[in-house]
Amino acid sequence: MKLAKAVVKHRTLIIILALLLLVPSFIGMLRTRINYDMLAYLPEDMDTVKGQNILLDEFGKGAFSLIVAENMPQKDVAELTERLGKIEHVETALWYSSIADLSIPMEMLPDKLYDAFNTDDATMIAVFFDTSTSDDETMEAIRAVRAACGKQCFVSGMSALVTDLKDLCEREEPIYVALAVILACAAMVIFLDGWLVPFVFLASIGMAIMYNLGTNFFFGEISYITKALSAVLQLAVTMDYSIFLWHSYNERLTLAPDKETAMAEAIHNTFTSVIGSSITTIAGFAALCFMSFTLGRDLGLVMAKGVLLGVVSCVTVLPALVLALDKPLQKTKHKALIPKTDKLSARVTKLFPVFLALFVLIAVPAYYGYSKTNDEVYYDMGQCLPEDMEFVIANSKLSDEFDIASTHMVLADASLPPETLRKMSDEMEKVEGVKYVLGLESVVGSLVPEEILPDSVRDILESDNWKLMLINSEYKVASDKVNEQVSALNTILKRYDSKGMLIGEAPCMKDMIETTGHDFQVVNAISIVAIFLIIAAVEKSLTLPFILIAVIELAIFINLGLPHYFGQSLPFIAPICISTIQLGATVDYAILMTTRYKAERLSGKEKKDAVSAALAASTPSIIVSGMGLFAATFGVAVYSNIDIIRSMCMLMARGAVISMLCVLFILPALLMLCDTLIRKTTLGMRLPASVPANDNNLRRLPL
Repeated sequence: MKLAKAVVKHRTLIIILALLLLVPSFIGMLRTRINYDMLAYLPEDMDTVKGQNILLDEFGKGAFSLIVAENMPQKDVAELTERLGKIEHVETALWYSSIADLSIPMEMLPDKLYDAFNTDDATMIAVFFDTSTSDDETMEAIRAVRAACGKQCFVSGMSALVTDLKDLCEREEPIYVALAVILACAAMVIFLDGWLVPFVFLASIGMAIMYNLGTNFFFGEISYITKALSAVLQLAVTMDYSIFLWHSYNERLTLAPDKETAMAEAIHNTFTSVIGSSITTIAGFAALCFMSFTLGRDLGLVMAKGVLLGVVSCVTVLPALVLALDKPLQKTKHKALIPKTDKLSARVTKLFPVFLALFVLIAVPAYYGYSKTNDEVYYDMGQCLPEDMEFVIANSKLSDEFDIASTHMVLADASLPPETLRKMSDEMEKVEGVKYVLGLESVVGSLVPEEILPDSVRDILESDNWKLMLINSEYKVASDKVNEQVSALNTILKRYDSKGMLIGEAPCMKDMIETTGHDFQVVNAISIVAIFLIIAAVEKSLTLPFILIAVIELAIFINLGLPHYFGQSLPFIAPICISTIQLGATVDYAILMTTRYKAERLSGKEKKDAVSAALAASTPSIIVSGMGLFAATFGVAVYSNIDIIRSMCMLMARGAVISMLCVLFILPALLMLCDTLIRKTTLGMRLPASVPANDNNLRRLPL
């Protein structure tokens, strides 16, 4: 209570400090680097990651692109190759002119090498960069390469994907936030009891979002997914806290001698309620930190911090703003549009056997769809971009002209004899889907000694410790076929060179598939156990955690099962994140109703009356919470051209509505069914019927 009184007393100072903190927050947000490379979140101890580091350290090569030049004379291609080689951070631009004079006919090349880089109307230039895939310098170099190439050339590779993704995100992100704010504001105007109050809420939440984005500076960098989703998610999941405070303040105004006292009591009551609510949400996000694929940690830390800052803002900045604007807020109040739900609640309670049957009938197909959806996710980040993006067009050209869908690289021990390397290459070329394997011996052929090559050419494919070979594949990245191919190639490589490494986008994606498959199980288990323990502590019950989690897990199964029945494929990260986010963010709906049910039972009501009263009292709050989360994410889902953002927002929007419906219809039925068991296994539920309910424990949001 002392903290609450201090907030009220120093409200003007709080507003001034809150506004001043926006300045360093804005600077911190601008200076936080955004990472657009999903492969950067793989564990550092993997061979693919180690190999990428070796490639950069020993060969000076990080990113890699293949450029398709259509209908361009050889002389122009040679000039272009020379220009590309002079672009900052381009380490090597490799074409025929890099190893021989144009006066020597290209047909003199070994057939394999000639066919690898030429078709009837196109030729291919390989470009290596001296910076890693997603470095800012690499993206600038990609833009410079595209500018130098003109419209006859098409630039492929992960760095081209990352560059297009960054440009698209930077164009769309301001619109994401605007849509979330507009639709959330519209939902609050409809469901709350004031015309002005939603804008005050948004001002307070907006400050907390800015503080969160600004403090990301201390992490060094965050992923583009985290940046795109964090503001929208923070708005959606912390909106409830503002509504808690507003309701409590208006309730205390009728009892307290003045608005300052009313607000102090409201802050105290809200803080108690919000702590219980926020802990489950934070636990859901914190569970993501246990992913070995560290994108989960990135999103989990930022969002857990955002929820915490949202709570702090709700009990400091928002009360100060409400008191400062009390007169216009009171004058612009209107009657809430949500009607009383007493009759509906009584009917739902009466028909509880129907909803129990519905629970059983839905659970099986929902879980089946859920299990299938997890098997049908995609990992190719190129699929998340629109078809008219430059990277997507370039990849299509590469596939159509050269029948190349992915490129692998082999790092082999430099001490291996050329004969051994040729034998290994020949064996690798027999693996299904391999177009060809290119190394030093491919450049000169088997009859010419490698020693006669100029050092400039040898340096491209050889270092003191390693020899570099390129493998072009007909199979798409992250497909089952390419994963089988990578396994076969690795088996051959390890037989000839136990320390050799197969690297590139496809091997990295294979590692990602194996890593995230394990992560899904771990994160799901941790989030369920953590939230189970929190509910058990909050409700002081052994059975209520099972019931509440069962209801929300059913909602998750339905939400993540629908893509299977709709024939949709989700980006791999979506099921992992959504299962924990939906559990953490919407289990509050169930806790809200259950807490009220317990209080009604302790006040002496029979189970039917207690469940009906709890449902009637909780319904407005649950509807506002669910529709707030839906509104904040649905607009982004409809607008976004990036499938990974679109899919996650659509899942969150749909999940909010499904969780809301499950709590409103399935949970009352389970409370009716398990009432006796709940009373026997819940601390304090055996108290005499005359014991009154404690109002401080009623987590209500009547409008």
